[in-house]
Amino acid sequence: MIRRLTASDRLTDRPDHSLVGVIRIPEGTVSPVTAIVRRVIGAVLALVAAVVIVYIDRDGYRDVNGDGLSLLDAIYYATVSLSTTGYGDITPWSPSARLVNVLVITPLRVLFLIVLVGTTLAVLTERSRQAFKIQVWRKKVRDHVVVVGFGTKGRSAVSAVLTDGMKPGQIVIVDTDQNSLDAASALGLVTVHGSGTRSDVLRVAGVDRARAVVVAANRDDSAVLITLTAREMAPKAQIVSAVREAENVHLLRQSGADSVVVSSETAGRLLGMATHTPNVVDMVEDLITPDSGLAIAERDVEPDEVGGSPRHMSEIVLGVVRGKKLYRVDSVEADAIEEGDRLLYVRKVTPPAENEETS
Repeated sequence: MIRRLTASDRLTDRPDHSLVGVIRIPEGTVSPVTAIVRRVIGAVLALVAAVVIVYIDRDGYRDVNGDGLSLLDAIYYATVSLSTTGYGDITPWSPSARLVNVLVITPLRVLFLIVLVGTTLAVLTERSRQAFKIQVWRKKVRDHVVVVGFGTKGRSAVSAVLTDGMKPGQIVIVDTDQNSLDAASALGLVTVHGSGTRSDVLRVAGVDRARAVVVAANRDDSAVLITLTAREMAPKAQIVSAVREAENVHLLRQSGADSVVVSSETAGRLLGMATHTPNVVDMVEDLITPDSGLAIAERDVEPDEVGGSPRHMSEIVLGVVRGKKLYRVDSVEADAIEEGDRLLYVRKVTPPAENEETS
């Protein structure tokens, strides 16, 4: 029997605070040792403050012997007071000492207790902070990239997007595998735990406001469903889908994918080429690796390039994009560059280390 989704099952019907654990906004991590050291320092500072305050006004306190307070007595009184033990052997008797206990020692006692139960409060604070960050993120996120699936294909896609200059916080990963989400979060990416085949998960990821959607599912049927759902939500977004079998390309196209990459056949062709032309494979690998060497890029034409031939440019031009159609550089349509065209060309990529040396 198939159970219908209730309102509590749909992520889009949940308040922001209930999405903690579903959406994770990246933030700096603190080691357990550092967290403990910070709490100990906080407790010691509160204790020192109490000791100083009591010792300064030591004439306003009396112990059971009726004599004044020494420094050791002040430390003892501050310790038992902040820990709420309070044996009663030392008491404030002057009005000023009692006022200080009400206005200063009591808040320090509360602060000391907060430090002692810091683990529980840290969990509550973390959830509150995450809920607030999720609320702000959902209101402000625009023109981001959603990557559905963070396997080998998804990670490579993210690497390419990051190389193009997009900030990690503008990339959202959707996956059901927690290990993959943890790896994505470690890179500073926003993560959403859930299946990309569910419309509410994609909506929580902000697909309807995304600039691009990368579908890197492990199964072709899942890729078709994700693409179809994403296209329905985001009619203007650029959707790129990966498919394992070439016979399913038309299904992805019909579902709304702007570009379809056949992963298995592409890998197979490269493997076949490597048996007799390994240098060609190395060059192809260089072109599709954006980190260094040569890379294929796209740019707008300059005003002084309009009317010229892409074959006679200083750059190696591979094609001309006119409207939404790509023309190879040897086609008749690409004889002359028109205003509004975009050029696909080969550019040299300078590694970051080399940039630092030259600067």
